[in-house]
Amino acid sequence: MAGNSYGTLFRITTFGESHGEALGGIIDGCPSGITIDLEAVQLEMSRRKPGQSAIVTQRKEPDDVQFLSGIFEGKTTGTPIGFIIPNTNQKSDDYSHIKDNYRPSHADYVYEKKYGVRDYRGGGRSSARETASRVVAGAIAKQMLPEIKFNAYVSSVGPIFLEKPYQELDFSKTENNPVRCPDEAMAIEMEDYIRDIRKQGDTVGGTVSCVIQNVPIGLGEPVFDKLHAELGKAMLSINAVKGFEFGSGFEGVKMKGSEHNDLYNPDGTTKTNLSGGIQGGISNGMDIYFRVAFKPVATIMQKQESLDNQGNITEMTGKGRHDPCVVPRAVPIVEAMAAIVLADFYLINKTYLK
Repeated sequence: MAGNSYGTLFRITTFGESHGEALGGIIDGCPSGITIDLEAVQLEMSRRKPGQSAIVTQRKEPDDVQFLSGIFEGKTTGTPIGFIIPNTNQKSDDYSHIKDNYRPSHADYVYEKKYGVRDYRGGGRSSARETASRVVAGAIAKQMLPEIKFNAYVSSVGPIFLEKPYQELDFSKTENNPVRCPDEAMAIEMEDYIRDIRKQGDTVGGTVSCVIQNVPIGLGEPVFDKLHAELGKAMLSINAVKGFEFGSGFEGVKMKGSEHNDLYNPDGTTKTNLSGGIQGGISNGMDIYFRVAFKPVATIMQKQESLDNQGNITEMTGKGRHDPCVVPRAVPIVEAMAAIVLADFYLINKTYLK
């Protein structure tokens, strides 16, 4: 199986399955001498971990990170940073009913057709539990770039959209509710909606918006390695993601060039930021902002038609512990992948310096 590594100079390789002994990873390319706050790393894991509220999966995992190498006396050594995250609360029997069945819109079918085998217990490598390793790498990347601020938040759940521009939001309120929406009134509405969906045995999608501030000018390349293209790839690699847009996004197609152009200030900043902080694939020093769309979770607690491995259409009902909506737990994952991308481009950019 290829595709278990991401990044060029700052590079993360992940391993492990949802119901195996542990998940883990190796981070290559992190410079030496960076002070690592292990409590901050664990805090990021707590934001992603299951069982943290009534509106997410009730699998109980502490997601304690055990670092094996690359950190000595609180600082990075420049060698590969190895770590594991033990799995402690697997309930593999919950998946015995799909041993011979493929869940609609899940990776089950294509996974088995491609590899000839699949770990039906939670989806194996196709499980979103793999993203725990990414959050570790993202936490290290954030500490490598302390001046850059990453703020992701839930901007929609199903038909409920937060219409306020991000400049009017107080990001310090994002963690004050289980939905991770910085608008208190909208957070309550979203939470009530997710609870209702869960009672129906169904699932719902949503969007996560992300704002990256204090980005230096010059990250990204003008052709294939555009900064926004790499951010798009990073976000689309997250489980359940179906869409990515940055800056004015799809709304920009409705505008004229005279309306869309970001006019300059004398210091090189721009009066507007419809470019989303990236022009020609290179960061321009303005805020980078983008939105990521997540589909509804494929496993639902309702009867629906399925396909078994003998080619028969059968009826199945989902079992086990699953998120009715992934976006609250996806917030730290989006931040982590954004931090990994910027850490990588930061190191690449340093190769230009003399």
